Amino acid sequence: MNEQTRFQQAQFAAMVGVVGNIILAVIKGWIGMIANSKALIADAVHSASDVAGSFAVWIGLRAAKQPPDDDHPYGHGKAESIAAIIVAVLLFLVGIEIGTSSFSSFFHPIEPPKMIAVYAVILSIVVKEAMFRYKYALGKKIKSDAIIVNAYEHRSDVFSSLAALIGIVAAIVGQKTDIDWLIYADPVAGLFVSLLVLKMAWKLGAESIHHALDHVWHEEETMSLREAVLSFSEVKRIDSLYARQHGHYVVVDLKIAVSPHLTVLEAHDIGKKVKEKLLSFPQVHNVMVHINPYDESIAP
Repeated sequence: MNEQTRFQQAQFAAMVGVVGNIILAVIKGWIGMIANSKALIADAVHSASDVAGSFAVWIGLRAAKQPPDDDHPYGHGKAESIAAIIVAVLLFLVGIEIGTSSFSSFFHPIEPPKMIAVYAVILSIVVKEAMFRYKYALGKKIKSDAIIVNAYEHRSDVFSSLAALIGIVAAIVGQKTDIDWLIYADPVAGLFVSLLVLKMAWKLGAESIHHALDHVWHEEETMSLREAVLSFSEVKRIDSLYARQHGHYVVVDLKIAVSPHLTVLEAHDIGKKVKEKLLSFPQVHNVMVHINPYDESIAP
């Protein structure tokens, strides 16, 4: 898949998220107010935060698409991880806001939500699960941290909507059966939603930061790269190989040992062939090759 196709698919997915979240946030917020449901309003705020998150992903994708330049010789791939971190921070702030709002409800008399809130939550669950499956599959396909994080935002919405549904139904049942304490199931659900959001934000933020801090592939992940390098008979040994993650692609730093009796030009040609071979891997966008003289008595 070429870069232009990848960017177009990722950009379309981001816009799907923006439009879908705007529609859901408006529907759930409006119905949450007329149905008097704290859980549904909290769920609407969660969806509204996803709008900002999808915009951050879109901006990150546009930045990551830019070619290498003098200031960024390795490219702009980390912009996707930075966008993912922004999304995680937004999600964390929303979780705190939802929890604070729901907790304050316990100190005021409340009315149970109306039945229309149930229908709004069910609609949200169906739409959000569909968006999660679409974006997760696409994110894996195009190897985009930002799209995958954005997909899990939608999955967190599914869980939060399920919690809201349980709380709303329990509050309605409490009113109809004169079980007063069940009415507070609605704000309890709001609190539960906030905990889910905070947990998801922490997990996704930690993963994105890990990728942004020059994360390198583990040895088992580099086996195919090593085999490609050693397929050249002139390469006597791999002294070091680091595949550094830059968003959806990697930059390879390679040190190889060749016969010390080769000329500089011959050693250079070997390094050039090795680089071309590694660049044939779709994940590899750049390769730096350093040539060492081979000596059996010297460890790499």
